[in-house]
Amino acid sequence: MTSKANSNDTSMLERYFRLKEHKTNVKTEVIAGITTFMTMAYIIVVNPGILSNAGMDFGAVLTATCLASGLTTILMAFLANYPFALAPGMGLNAFFAFTVVLTMGYSWQLALTAVFVEGLIFIVMSFFKVREAIIDAIPMNLKYAVSAGIGLFIAIIGFVNAGIVKAGEGTVVTLGDMKSPTVILAIIGLLITGVLLHKNVKGALFIGILATTVIGIFMGVAKLPESIVSAPPSIASIALAPFSVSWSDVFSLNFLIVIFSFLFVDVFDTVGTVIGVASKANLLDKDGKLPRASQVLLTDAIGTTGGALLGTSTVTTYVESASGVAEGGRTGLTALVTGVLFLLALFFSPVFLIIPGAATAPALILVGLFMMEPILKINFKDYTEAIPAFFAITMMPFTYSIAEGIVFGMLSYTFLKVFTGKAKDVSIVMYILSAIFILKFIL
Repeated sequence: MTSKANSNDTSMLERYFRLKEHKTNVKTEVIAGITTFMTMAYIIVVNPGILSNAGMDFGAVLTATCLASGLTTILMAFLANYPFALAPGMGLNAFFAFTVVLTMGYSWQLALTAVFVEGLIFIVMSFFKVREAIIDAIPMNLKYAVSAGIGLFIAIIGFVNAGIVKAGEGTVVTLGDMKSPTVILAIIGLLITGVLLHKNVKGALFIGILATTVIGIFMGVAKLPESIVSAPPSIASIALAPFSVSWSDVFSLNFLIVIFSFLFVDVFDTVGTVIGVASKANLLDKDGKLPRASQVLLTDAIGTTGGALLGTSTVTTYVESASGVAEGGRTGLTALVTGVLFLLALFFSPVFLIIPGAATAPALILVGLFMMEPILKINFKDYTEAIPAFFAITMMPFTYSIAEGIVFGMLSYTFLKVFTGKAKDVSIVMYILSAIFILKFIL
């Protein structure tokens, strides 16, 4: 009976997620989903840590983070059938706390309202396929460059999390303290994971994270939890905040600027991430388009709206999805596993939170390596293609922003094509986007 039940479960998963069509299987997808979760799990603590600077309750935001990430990622699994995971975006949460609240002086309730309105706008944009048109308009060489740029971006996040790279005195960055236990643990993790990858061990990234965490416990970098299971903190203090503000504030010019800022960063972070991860997973069709892109972007929009109601900053597709793709994840089953783990984390947060940044950093660094592969497909002989690709690749890590990398890549592409007599190579959407980017810099 058990064998027959398992067979039926597998058959159901096959029918829904079309595993054979995507040349994958249940075991691969489960490992990929776990790996994606492990590389994203830091957001469970980091997001409430950042938003608490805006006056929000740490525990409440932790619960909102898990709920928003889990539910939206599960929605991605069933609505789009892609291995993309979502969570409150890094950078966007910092903009929320440090710029909108602490610098501009808005309350966190009003900032959540801006995120909520942004999400509603995105839902409308998704129905009219505006963001899908943006994805389709980006030339193939730039799409390859976006993947490579994200690779460098992920790698530098990993190096910083490990302490191998830090802010310098008199220099932008410098080498970290190589005697630090955190750095030593990260280097051990890199070696372990590198050997596992060389030997083609399935789940190498996931195994590397676990092994590094265990070693970290003995080194004093990670600590065993005092308890294993705990009830999730209440979100009563932050939930439904957009309905508690005075809507007269929503129609001020400054508030519209805040909404536009959220919109701009989220649109191009999401577009860049989706293109980069899809390119690495060979999910783009022969024309460089992503099938079911509208479903992906609609999920992202719903996640942002729902996340604001739960009490967290903008939910977006995560570059760490690439870690699951690197483990072979190709369908929504990967996302489903990741989403379920985020919901389980609500009750087992003491266990998940012992994983130190030094243990996930090696996975991020090596995923950066994997993401660099499409650079081999870029046409470096045509400088009107190569220079924009180079700008896109380098500006992502240098500005610490996927969105800015795309801006520099697309603007340089448009200008070079126009001034070299190749204006017909530029689509109308690219011209419109370039004009918007220029206005952004001016204003």
